Amino acid sequence: MPEADSASLSARADTILGIHRPSRATHAHFVRAETWLRYAVPALLATFLACLGGVAGLHLQMQREDIVHAAAAEVETFARLAAAALPGETGATAADRLPALLPPAALPSGRRVLIVSPTERILAAHPPLPGAAQLPEVIGETQALTILAERAGVMRVTLPGGEAALAALHRLPGENAPRVAVVQPLGHALAAWGERARNQAILLGAAGLVIVGIAVAYGLQTRRAHAVDRLCEQIKQRLDTALGRGGCGLWDWDIPRGRIYWSDSMYALLGYRREREFLSFGDVNALVHPDDGDLYSLARGLAANQTMVDHAFRMRGADGAYVWLRTRAEIVPDPNDGGRHLVGIAVDVTEQHNLVESTATADMRLRDAVEAISEAFVLWDTGNRLVLCNSKFRHLHALSPEDAQPGRRYGEIMGRGVLPRVRRELPDAEHAGATSRTFEAELADGRWLQISERRTKDGGYVSVGTDITNLKRHQEQLVASERELIETVKDLKRSRRTLELQTQQLADLAERYLDQKAAAESANQAKSEFLANMSHELRTPLNAIIGFAELMETEVYGALGSPRYGEYCRDIRSSGNYLLSVIDDILNMSRIEAHRVKLVRRELPLDAAVKGALKLVAEPARAKSLAVTVDLCPGLRLLADERAIQQILVNLMQNAVKFTPAQGRIMVRGRPSGDHVHIYIEDSGIGIPKAALPKLGAPFAQVETNLTRSHNGSGLGLAIARSMAELHGGALRIRSEEGLGTVVLVRLPAPTPDRLRAVAAEDSSQQTVAALREASGASLRPSPVHPAVV
Repeated sequence: MPEADSASLSARADTILGIHRPSRATHAHFVRAETWLRYAVPALLATFLACLGGVAGLHLQMQREDIVHAAAAEVETFARLAAAALPGETGATAADRLPALLPPAALPSGRRVLIVSPTERILAAHPPLPGAAQLPEVIGETQALTILAERAGVMRVTLPGGEAALAALHRLPGENAPRVAVVQPLGHALAAWGERARNQAILLGAAGLVIVGIAVAYGLQTRRAHAVDRLCEQIKQRLDTALGRGGCGLWDWDIPRGRIYWSDSMYALLGYRREREFLSFGDVNALVHPDDGDLYSLARGLAANQTMVDHAFRMRGADGAYVWLRTRAEIVPDPNDGGRHLVGIAVDVTEQHNLVESTATADMRLRDAVEAISEAFVLWDTGNRLVLCNSKFRHLHALSPEDAQPGRRYGEIMGRGVLPRVRRELPDAEHAGATSRTFEAELADGRWLQISERRTKDGGYVSVGTDITNLKRHQEQLVASERELIETVKDLKRSRRTLELQTQQLADLAERYLDQKAAAESANQAKSEFLANMSHELRTPLNAIIGFAELMETEVYGALGSPRYGEYCRDIRSSGNYLLSVIDDILNMSRIEAHRVKLVRRELPLDAAVKGALKLVAEPARAKSLAVTVDLCPGLRLLADERAIQQILVNLMQNAVKFTPAQGRIMVRGRPSGDHVHIYIEDSGIGIPKAALPKLGAPFAQVETNLTRSHNGSGLGLAIARSMAELHGGALRIRSEEGLGTVVLVRLPAPTPDRLRAVAAEDSSQQTVAALREASGASLRPSPVHPAVV
């Protein structure tokens, strides 16, 4: 169906041909954000790597500044301590005391202590310098340091070799005393920091390589996953297309979970539209035809270690027709959860099944036809093997059904039978040649057969034996009576004309009879169709008219205005009800005339039937102030149909109420009369003329004419009552006088033992017939035919 083919792929993103994907909420969000993450994750990794490098560089810079500040503080402290340890020393004595005060092991790497004269000449150095030198030659041009001395603090200087260093200068006590200078190269102070910086750079580079590798791997994996998804969708679409073109559908039954996956072609095969990804076990089982088993038996077979399934069954399509499917499937274990899946395809074999049934039916009809013909019939194939024969052929050759088995050769079968004696072979001018022959054979019991053999198109041949014994006898009689016939030819010629005339007359009469019969049947059919159409066409608008009249009369949706509208609505409703009753009477009378009324006779109490009928006429009787009296002998019972008795009593009581003036009286009496019960309905109404009594009880017969009638009615009440009474084996009689009233006598059977036994036997036979019909219908019920085949 187009609806099944138009289902979007996104609606089926959780499975690929029944293989379930994760369906958690987080995974669903991840699938929706997968395109964005494909570019966002590498960007986030690059940002993280840049931030990590920046933070590491900032941290190293801060560590360097901390080391420089610590080295400056140490130089300042060292200079002060050195100045304090050498008070009043000259340059020569200071040079001698420096190694004692500051052993080489106590000096940090690269630090140098200098004793400088006021003229900036280096008097002593520790560690010693090669030769005398000026202070600028050692620490460069630093006038601020030499002028300000200790007030300059620690200054960053550039050594003559271009190396950065920290330097501090302090004066010794006394005038023109030498000064102490401490020089610390930054390269030596930052050596450890440089080593740590290199290690961190190596670690950061390694981490960056790992992160870059992860980003590259993620990008490749996402591209590969996207390519795999597209490939899976292409494979699924191609497989669905192939299955749909081949009239097949894919099944994937998850046995532990009880859910079944259908491919799109399976939905299209049955005409359904996909509403959800998986079908439940019960949904699919409800579609299987009840005569073809169910999936529960299949599940039990699978539980009994059955690994393969090859099963044909019917499933109900979207249009209600059943489709024959042949399913071939195999158990496939699921490596993820250890469960078992029944995976296979279902092929539409409706056409093949119908063809097989048609072939079987045709073969059965052919065999029945061959068996029904009056001649001996046999069919042989190209290898002289028996294909088909009837009982007359077996009787002709004295063969039993076991001897004449299809597939046996001609010599084997005829060796067990009796061959008739051929007396004469007849020339066959029409089929002359080797393809056919006809001959006569005389049997042992004196019968004659004419056997005709014909070659079939496939090389076999068919043989038909016709009993011509009577023909032979007739021939003999004809030869013996030829002279008599010659003498009677003249008489026959004379009578020929008479017979031809009579034949023509008979043919004309038969043709007129057929025409009149067809006209009568057409009229009867037209009447039935008219009544059925009238029932449908009149009841529907009448029900609407009555319903809307009641709504307007009760003013459900608001006032109508003038009070006359309410009276008009009541008139409309009463007229509609009256017209419905007339239609019901016409239909009831038509069913009675067509003998379509089936009575269900039961033993009924008369008083209950009378009370039920009085309830229906109580309101119109009360409206006319009629006195209704019931006088029934106690214990009266009827053997009748309850609905029919109710209709008889209601029709008669309605007539009594209708034709009785106001303040009148109506009496209902019941008396036993042998094996019958008499019911009298008396009224003090207008009465009926004696001339009109004979036609009462006929359909549509009324006492009043169209010009003088003052009471409504279809004229079918008495006719229906009389017909119902006669169907029960009773009768209806009327006595009336004008101006005095009317007495209607209804005679109905009472429940006697013989009648009760007859009713029980009738019910039993009807039940037996119904059961036989049901059994026959079940055994001969035709298989459903696919609408496309029809």
